[in-house]
Amino acid sequence: MAAGTGTGKSPALVLHSRKGGARDPLRAEQPSRLGPPAIGWHRPHPAGRRGRLVSGTGQGQRWLGDLDLHLWGHGRLLEAWRRLGAHPGECEGAAGTFFAVWAPNARRVSIVGDFNAWDGRAHPLRVEGPGLWSGFVPGAAVGMRYKYELEDAHGHLLPLKADPFAAAAELRPANASVIADPAVLGRPTRGDARANSLDAPISIYEVHLGSWRRGDGNRWLTYRELADQLPAYVADMGFTHVEFLPIMEHPFDGSWGYQTTGLFAPTSRFGSPADFKALVDACHAHGLAVILDWVPAHFPDDAFGLARFDGTALYEHADPRQGRHQDWGTLIYNLGRAEVANFLLASGLYWIEVFGVDALRVDAVASMLYLDYSRAADQWVPNAHGGRENLEAIDFLRRMNVEVFGRNPGATTMAEESTAWPGVSRPTDVGGLGFGYKWNMGWMHDTLKYVSRDPVHRRHHHGEITFGLHYAFSENFILPLSHDEVVHGKGTILGRMPGDDWQRFATLRAYYAFMFGHPGKKLLFMGAELAQAREWSEERALDWHVLEDAPHAGVQRLIRDLNHLYRDVPALHRLDCAAEGFAWVVEQDAGNSVFAWIRRSVGQDRPCLVVVNFTPQVHHGYRVPVPMGGPWREVLNTDASVYGGSNVGNHGIVAAEPDGSGGFGLGLTLPPLAALFLVPEVG
Repeated sequence: MAAGTGTGKSPALVLHSRKGGARDPLRAEQPSRLGPPAIGWHRPHPAGRRGRLVSGTGQGQRWLGDLDLHLWGHGRLLEAWRRLGAHPGECEGAAGTFFAVWAPNARRVSIVGDFNAWDGRAHPLRVEGPGLWSGFVPGAAVGMRYKYELEDAHGHLLPLKADPFAAAAELRPANASVIADPAVLGRPTRGDARANSLDAPISIYEVHLGSWRRGDGNRWLTYRELADQLPAYVADMGFTHVEFLPIMEHPFDGSWGYQTTGLFAPTSRFGSPADFKALVDACHAHGLAVILDWVPAHFPDDAFGLARFDGTALYEHADPRQGRHQDWGTLIYNLGRAEVANFLLASGLYWIEVFGVDALRVDAVASMLYLDYSRAADQWVPNAHGGRENLEAIDFLRRMNVEVFGRNPGATTMAEESTAWPGVSRPTDVGGLGFGYKWNMGWMHDTLKYVSRDPVHRRHHHGEITFGLHYAFSENFILPLSHDEVVHGKGTILGRMPGDDWQRFATLRAYYAFMFGHPGKKLLFMGAELAQAREWSEERALDWHVLEDAPHAGVQRLIRDLNHLYRDVPALHRLDCAAEGFAWVVEQDAGNSVFAWIRRSVGQDRPCLVVVNFTPQVHHGYRVPVPMGGPWREVLNTDASVYGGSNVGNHGIVAAEPDGSGGFGLGLTLPPLAALFLVPEVG
């Protein structure tokens, strides 16, 4: 039964209902009568008694203390999930649940749910401070559904509201909050503390949990089933990190989680909060760091959610020129309000500190930074200085990063930011936004455009490959081939490759190797490693059957080997974000569409030479400068037959000889539409 439609009452529920019995929940527009307060109210407890459940029969206590109220009002109650929301406990000898919610402009707030037949007269909450309401409901137990019933300042009854701090929720299309027991989560496991370091190999497998694999009848796999399958696969493929598209509760499957209604609740599509934690723990057990996509940029306007929560624009801006995204039809958080910023800060910290995730990838940062983002000239409001920068959002992002890094050593943050905003991944004390990494959207657009061209035309667009190196070290970049590149009519990465099947697969292999040899951390969306030919859909599993065909299996094998090479050769990752780690050796050979560069590490680590030929011609005796003489070993060749190639190459070892100008050079055979990796042999 959907929340708010149940009419059955148990004897225990009747005991705590006000006279008159249950209201017809289908007539929610009619305000209910208020009776005297239900049992379970508490007077103030001394400031500082927070962070644990209150129990006992003492009348000198209440759920929210003075310190809670002070910190919330000033936007500094960073572990707000411990105080707001639903918290099972005991009071005056009765088992039940404490509830607390922020609704400063409401005239009345009641808690309704399975425990009181959804009757708003049964358990009105009590205002505790600056807009905070709280109360204890005996008999409200773990697993029961609930919502808040609010009257606005004029006495009008609002649609029933889900709990902004709910730790669990019903499966869509139902949308009630569910009382969860945080005690079942236990202590979070932690990934490798150095996994997110700038000098670490970071190769990310981006996953939409609902469509990676499916069960019988096209059903979703549960978190537990995913824990049994996904981490082992990702680790075997050599990835270091797994990134989940938003798993926070959301009403619409087609939003992929990016239109979030429950910022503290793992979606019930795949199981309970404890089940989700089991998935995180399994990833850590397989040596994987976990990244969550997190969305503070906007939220949907569903009536049961945050929109006009207490009858006013509480979480959002009142002016639609500030408070509504025209592109997405969603609402924008009012980050100038301390409590709203606190709500979002607490959400970000919650996933790291309660579930043990290792990083947050922040979606749509550009839409937060610019007041005129995707708006006509007369459809935005300038800041206090007349500019287009969103000063409140800038302050929020900086503070969010300071708190994440300061409270959680080893954790990091990643920004999807598509403009040239300076210092996104630079420290806040030098004027940056403080993110650990930034997605390199320019690299992705330019290079995909280049490989989509017929090879005969690539010589005229050589700069689409080389341009990215002009700014490659201005930020700590991640090179993303993400979910956004395989939807909405874009096809797939393989589908962009021109020519016959041989050329398409060869170009794809060369492009992936180019990415792994290029400075910057790596990200591939699931299915890229299969060379999936069909555009991704959230409604079905990946096309795993394509691995029965040798070309697809060859691409999967290549991705596994590239990941292991990237991890095993320090020159390919230790200076990913530093200019000292890169040097062109062939930059301007547009006529042959050949590129070659040296990747360097530090100390005694060997350099690595990467050479890419983006034409279908074989080049024999192609001269490439190298920094040292002696034998160089070809450690990976994307044209190897094991990957589906034609097996053109250099037979393992090539000697670097003096070039007559004091340097050294290799005479290489360059396979068609292929990439080579070579490292000097040690004596």
